[in-house]
Amino acid sequence: MVKLVLRKDEFEVRHGMTLEAALKKCGILPESVVAIREGEMITEDEIIKDGETIRLVAVISGG
Repeated sequence: MVKLVLRKDEFEVRHGMTLEAALKKCGILPESVVAIREGEMITEDEIIKDGETIRLVAVISGG
């Protein structure tokens, strides 16, 4: 399993899918977050691996 952490919320998804698919499965808009794995930003097309914890940081935009 892979753990996605957004603020105080944690989501568990199965490994082997893209980050984008995992986010959508959890009801998170991919364009609303930046994903960090082991201190590095990853893109939506990355395949997530078993045992990983991916931290999600909400993107705030305004004008």
